Amino acid sequence: MPMLDPNTTAQLKTYLGNLRHPIELVASLDASPKSVEMRALVEEVAAQSDRITARFDGDDVRRPSFAIRGDEGKAEAVFAGLPMGHEFTSLILALLHVGGHPPKEDAELLDAVRALEGDFTFETFFSLSCQNCPDVVQALNIMAALNPNIRHTAIDGALFQDEVERRQVMAVPAVFLNGEPFGQGRMDLAQIVAKLDAGAVARAAGKIAAKEPFDVLVVGGGPGGAAAAIYAARKGIRTGIVAERFGGQLLDTLGIDNFVSVQHTEGPKLAAQLEAHVKDYDVDVMNAQEAAALIPGGANGLHEVKLKSGASVKGKTVILSTGARWRQMGVPGEAEYRGRGVAYCPHCDGPLFKGKRVAVIGGGNSGVEAAIDLAGLVAHVTLIEFDSQLRADAVLQTKLGSLPNVTVITSALTTEVLGNGEKVVGLRYRDRGTDEEHLIELEGIFVQIGLVPNTEWLGDAVALSGRGEIEVDARGATSQPGIFAAGDVTTVPYKQIVIAMGEGSKASLSAFDHLIRAGA
Repeated sequence: MPMLDPNTTAQLKTYLGNLRHPIELVASLDASPKSVEMRALVEEVAAQSDRITARFDGDDVRRPSFAIRGDEGKAEAVFAGLPMGHEFTSLILALLHVGGHPPKEDAELLDAVRALEGDFTFETFFSLSCQNCPDVVQALNIMAALNPNIRHTAIDGALFQDEVERRQVMAVPAVFLNGEPFGQGRMDLAQIVAKLDAGAVARAAGKIAAKEPFDVLVVGGGPGGAAAAIYAARKGIRTGIVAERFGGQLLDTLGIDNFVSVQHTEGPKLAAQLEAHVKDYDVDVMNAQEAAALIPGGANGLHEVKLKSGASVKGKTVILSTGARWRQMGVPGEAEYRGRGVAYCPHCDGPLFKGKRVAVIGGGNSGVEAAIDLAGLVAHVTLIEFDSQLRADAVLQTKLGSLPNVTVITSALTTEVLGNGEKVVGLRYRDRGTDEEHLIELEGIFVQIGLVPNTEWLGDAVALSGRGEIEVDARGATSQPGIFAAGDVTTVPYKQIVIAMGEGSKASLSAFDHLIRAGA
C-alpha cells in the first residue's frame, strides 16, 4: 500500500527537482510492520528523482531507520521511525539540504555552523504529534547537512519506547549530544549554535547594539507583536521587532478552529505565516533575543530595552507584546520533575506515556481537552479540578464523561508531586471539602491551569495590575508616554489570537499617532 497519496507524491517530485547533487537513502530494517512501511516510503521517495538511490542493507542498531547521505558521505541525517505527520516537512527539507539546496537561514548563521569544530553526534527524541519537534529536527538536520563533523538522528519516541525508558526521556523534543542531555523543548538554529559557540552570542549582541533607534520597537513575536510590526512598517517608519521566539504561544498550540475566515489551521503553521508576512516589509527582525529590562525615556526621550545577551536597543516608541506562559502549580516537586513526568503540552508529550497512568490538573477547556486526547493513548487519566465543578464547555464535558478510562476529582488541591529521584511516581492532593489527604500513583502529570503574563522583566517601568498584566487604556497606551502594549500580556480581557492581533494593530496605530503629535 502506498505511503504517500498522489497529490503528496506530485508535490514531492517538484520539490526534489531542486536537488543539486546525488543523495543516497540507506535503510536499516527488520521484519516488523513498521519496517515494511519504511521500505515502501523509501522506495516511493527514491522513485521521485533520478538523483536519489536507495539501499536496504544498513547496519543501524535502530530498526526501522534510514539515513540520508550526500556529499560523498560527508553529510548525513537519520530518521529512526517514520517521519510522517508533523515531521514529513522535516523529511523533505533534509532531502533538499543534504542534496545541496541552500537552507533559508541567515548566511552568517550558516557560516557559523560550517565553522564549528569538533565531533557532534546529536540525537533528538520526537513524537509525531509534537508541533515543536520539527523546528529542532530541521535545525539539527541543517547542521548535519552543512558540517561533516555533525551527525543527527531523529528518533520517534513512541516507536522506540525501550530506549525512551532507558534514557529517561519524559518530554519532547529532547536532544542529546554525544550521549549526554543537551536541551529540551523548542530550539531554533540560532539558539543551538549559540550553545555550541560562545562567541555567537557576543557577535549577535554587538550587531544589535550598533543599530540606530527605531521609530517603533516591538517587543514580542506572537500574534500581537507581528500585527504591530506590520502596521508600523506599512506607515513607512523605521520598525524593529525583538522576539525570544517568533510565534510565541502559537508554537505550543495545535488545532485552531476559531480564527475568523480560516476554518482550521495549526499554531506553528500560523506562526510561520506571520513571520513571513512581517518579513515582506522592511522590518528588522531580531529573533532569539530575550528582553531583560525596560528603561522609559520620558515624554520625549528614547526608550531603551536591555536584552539578556548584553545588548540594548532603543525606540522612539515601544510596543510591549511579550505574551504569557503556562501557569505552574507551585507545589513541592513540580520544578524538580519538570520534563521528568511533569509536562505542560499533552500533544507533544502524550505519546511518551502510552499505556501509563497520568493526571491532568485543571478543569477548564484546556484541561478537559487534554484529558480527552490523553485518554486515547494512556491507560488511565485522573482529572483534578480545584473548583467544585468543571469549567469546560458542556460539549467537552459530555465527551469526557463518555470515556471509560477517565476519573474526575473536583474540589481538590494538588499539594505535592512525588518522585523517586529520576521520575514522577505520584501526586498528593487535599480534598477541599473534608481536608483529607490522598495519594495517587501515576507516571505523568499534565498541568493545564491557565496563563501567567510575561512581565517580570519590566519591574516598575510601567503600571501592572494585581495579576501582573500591563495596564492599558482603550488606545493600548501604558502609564508611560510613548510605550504601548498589546495581547495576552495586557489587562484586555479574553486571551485570543484574533484579539491579540487587533490589539497589536491598534497599539501600532496609536504609536504612529504619538510620533506625529510629538513631532518625532
